[in-house]
Amino acid sequence: MALQRVGVVGAGQMGHGIVQVCAQSGLDVLMCDVAESALEKGLAAIRKSLDRFVVKEKLSNDQRDSILARVDTSASLDALADVHLVVEAATEDEALKSRIFRDLDRICNDSAILATNTSSISITRIAAVTARPEKVIGMHFMNPVPLMKLVEIIRALQTSDETYEAISELTRRLGKEPVTVKDAYGFVSNRILLPMINEAIFARYEGLATPEDIDTVMRLGMNHPMGPLALADLIGLDTCLSIMNVLYQGFNDPKYRPCPLLKQMVDAGHLGRKSGRGFYSYE
Repeated sequence: MALQRVGVVGAGQMGHGIVQVCAQSGLDVLMCDVAESALEKGLAAIRKSLDRFVVKEKLSNDQRDSILARVDTSASLDALADVHLVVEAATEDEALKSRIFRDLDRICNDSAILATNTSSISITRIAAVTARPEKVIGMHFMNPVPLMKLVEIIRALQTSDETYEAISELTRRLGKEPVTVKDAYGFVSNRILLPMINEAIFARYEGLATPEDIDTVMRLGMNHPMGPLALADLIGLDTCLSIMNVLYQGFNDPKYRPCPLLKQMVDAGHLGRKSGRGFYSYE
């Protein structure tokens, strides 16, 4: 089945990025979110991103307008009844994702593939809450989605070969590079990245250096394009904590223990760019 009509659940940073790359690849996309304000912000972010491509002469004005015309929005999951594929990009919370997948399983056509953009949660457990586990798969995009080439493709224990092949083919159509990853906590990307970020937060917690100097060490000393604390602010400290908790609880290994400072900052609402304040100020 050709995957032409795509639904994306979640209009946040990852959700609207996935919507944009799908629409840029000629797909018809329906962006869903329970909050109308989130849908408005998501559309505005897509327009702003496309405008940058126009300024850089990578898109014409007509191309930008055609891409935007392929995007529709809805505050109800019921609107996803006729899509070929849904990519869930909600908050990194297993209970929430399971609830969404139960609803999608009830609403969507029996032939529809249900994908999750989770960055750490078991795909096998998510698939198990549906009556179509063979059509459930992980499709983990990198942030920012329009610029990053990688997509981790994670097969649940139940995922069929047909579903896997369809999603791998679609990923290439989106101009991305699919990498097949086993269904394990954190997959590959966050199994490596988040413990590094957590260790950088420990360095700050212990007063080893300022956030600026910690990031400078990694940028200039390790040739990273962005320091780990600035990256944590971009990802969202609440998301970082959620992933560390998945790793810590999943592996039952103290090396994945979230730094107390990370917990405190999330408790304080200092979540990074999205809240205006994290390790740096964005106000």
